Amino acid sequence: QVQFVESGGGLVQPGGSLRLSCVASGFTLGYYAVGWFRQAPGKEREGVSCISNSDGSTYYADSVKGRFTISRDNAKNTVYLQMDNLNPEDTAVYYCAKDLFLPPCTVVAAFRFGSWGQGTQVTVSS
Repeated sequence: QVQFVESGGGLVQPGGSLRLSCVASGFTLGYYAVGWFRQAPGKEREGVSCISNSDGSTYYADSVKGRFTISRDNAKNTVYLQMDNLNPEDTAVYYCAKDLFLPPCTVVAAFRFGSWGQGTQVTVSS
């Protein structure tokens, strides 16, 4: 089965950090750019970050720029999202998916990505 498995979510206080992991299953991660998305209750799924498979270039939404860092380890078929200085507005279910279009990471919108996992819940609260 071709999909991602996300992990690393949890409950954290404002200002805290979490590191999410996204493991690819059923395909070779190195062939694809990978994006992280999040969806809060009642809101649309939004693109948070993306990392290219070709040159490692990255994209960040303005809301997370300077706080989140995306990275990948193709040998482990894994993409990471390091999230620092979290705030309550970051509360959501976080998903990863592969970019189905080229050039990679040019439009980080859910309809352009596939092989979604089940997501991991991130809750930022005191």
